[in-house]
Amino acid sequence: MILRQFISRGISYSHLYARLTRPSGCQTMARPSSDLAAFREIFSKAQNIVILTGAGVSAESGVPTFRGAGGYWRKYEAQRLATPEAFSRNPSRVWEFYHYRREVMLTKNPNPAHLSIAECEERLSKQGRSVTVVTQNIDELHRRAGSKNILELHGNLFRTRCMSCSHESTNYKSPICAALEGKGAPDPETDDADIPVQNLPRCEQRGCNGLLRPAVVWFGETLDSDILTRAEKVLDSCDLCLVVGTSSVVYPAAMFAPQVAGRGVPVAEFNMEDTPATMRFKFHFHGPCGTTLPPALARHESEKN
Repeated sequence: MILRQFISRGISYSHLYARLTRPSGCQTMARPSSDLAAFREIFSKAQNIVILTGAGVSAESGVPTFRGAGGYWRKYEAQRLATPEAFSRNPSRVWEFYHYRREVMLTKNPNPAHLSIAECEERLSKQGRSVTVVTQNIDELHRRAGSKNILELHGNLFRTRCMSCSHESTNYKSPICAALEGKGAPDPETDDADIPVQNLPRCEQRGCNGLLRPAVVWFGETLDSDILTRAEKVLDSCDLCLVVGTSSVVYPAAMFAPQVAGRGVPVAEFNMEDTPATMRFKFHFHGPCGTTLPPALARHESEKN
C-alpha cells in the first residue's frame, strides 16, 4: 500500500498536505449510490470495518475547525500557529491558542455521529466483528462517546510532551497552568499575554521541569510511524470503509480511502458536500453526519446479538 512509502520516507504533514491537494485528472465515473438499503446489506456482512473521520464530525458538536474563511485565532491564521517554528519563536502565544482550544473542548459533547460509531463498535464486537476509528481529530470526542478502538493520527489535545525528556502523558488540568488562567481569548483585539517561558506548562517528571508542548502533530512534523503502521494494517484488512466528515483533500483521508476503494472494497462517504474523492466511492450520503450516520450503523435485522 502507498502508505508504507510515506512511512519509509518520513514525509511530513505539511508536505503531504501540499502533495495531496494538487489537482489531478481522473476518468469519468458513475455517480456513487445513495441507496441506504444497499449499504445496509453490505454493512450486515462486513467483518472488519474502518471508519475514517475528520473535522466535519466534530463541527456538529460546535468544535471550531480552524479551516477556511473562519480559520483564524485573533489575527493569526491557525495553521501558522500549529508549527514547531511558531512554538520556538513564541511558546506563550502558541500555548494561549491551545489553552483556548482545550477550554472550548471541555464545554463540548459527542454528537449522534460519535455516539452511533461507539455503539456500533460495542455491538459488533460481541458478534466477533471489528470497528476501528482512524481519526484526524485531536479532540477526544470519539473516546468520550465510548469508542475504544481508535487511532489518533494527529495526536491528542489533552496529551502533553516534554521538550526536554520527551515524556508524554494525559493532562486534563483546567487551566493547564496558573499563568494561562483567563488567557487565550480569540478576539482579534486581544493582546498576547507574553507569559514568561518558566511559567508555561512544565514537566512534572522528577528532576526535569522541561517545557511542555501539546502532543499533537504540527505542520512540518512527521506522523507517528507506529500509528501509521497500525492504520495501514486495518485498512489493508477491512472489508468496508466509511469516510465521515472529512474533505478528502487533507492527509490521511485523501490517500487512505481511494486506496481501499482501489482494491475493490466498498467505501461509503458521509459528508455535507462532494469531495475530490467522491466519484471513487461506492456510496455517498449527503447531509450532517449526525443525521445520516446513525441509521446507517443501526442494528441490522440480520444481527442476532
